[in-house]
Amino acid sequence: MAGVRVVSMNVNGVRAAARKGLSSLLDELGPDAVCLQEVRAAPDQVPPLVDGFHATWHPAERKGYSGVGTLTRAAPLAVRVGSGYPEHDREGRVIVTELPELTLLNVYAPSGTTGELRQAVKMEFLERFLGFVAGLVAEGRPLLLCGDVNVAHREVDLKKWRSNQRSSGFLPEEREWFGRLLDVGLVDVVRRLAGDDAEVYSWWTQRAGARERNVGWRIDYQLATPDLAERAVAFDVPRFPVLSDHAPVVVDYAL
Repeated sequence: MAGVRVVSMNVNGVRAAARKGLSSLLDELGPDAVCLQEVRAAPDQVPPLVDGFHATWHPAERKGYSGVGTLTRAAPLAVRVGSGYPEHDREGRVIVTELPELTLLNVYAPSGTTGELRQAVKMEFLERFLGFVAGLVAEGRPLLLCGDVNVAHREVDLKKWRSNQRSSGFLPEEREWFGRLLDVGLVDVVRRLAGDDAEVYSWWTQRAGARERNVGWRIDYQLATPDLAERAVAFDVPRFPVLSDHAPVVVDYAL
């Protein structure tokens, strides 16, 4: 069986990440598909990243904000941009790419850390996105959801969970939502491979040497339908090099 490597990463600005070596990192990782979040650039502003890949971009209407991009070695069979809700689609948050072997869903969920208004927007997005994912699962193709959902699911998914129980990203209603997302018919691939108790993080505050001390959160995921999750054979979430406040989530699938 052929191996397929999928890389998902919140780049915190693709132009800044490119200056720090994103292209070299992708060359080193050798992916077959790349899902980028928080691109914060219009398509014509994105620097060259990987040669020979098919790219789809969903920028936000607001300049320098949000945005997602999906790059695939194989030509897509079809591409859908957005989730059908204009108020969320204006922020550039969803791309669906149908590939020969699977459907790839790239998502960047809103953050609620700036206050109650954005937290309400986040929860509205998450609820609507849940139905959107359920519709994709119902299509019956192997589905791989990649991206930054801005939610740590379980206590093991953030180092300082006790002091963050009232923090956006670890609120009870967000964690309950994540459980319902899995119940739609998805498997947390990295958690399955790493084991229930492994400390695996994908985001670190840029203060107080958190990354060096590995005091982080796991808010970036690859979630797959069971048929695809069973074919996941290896993963990595490398903390270094530092191109963003997030790390890439890398998973190999035997397809």
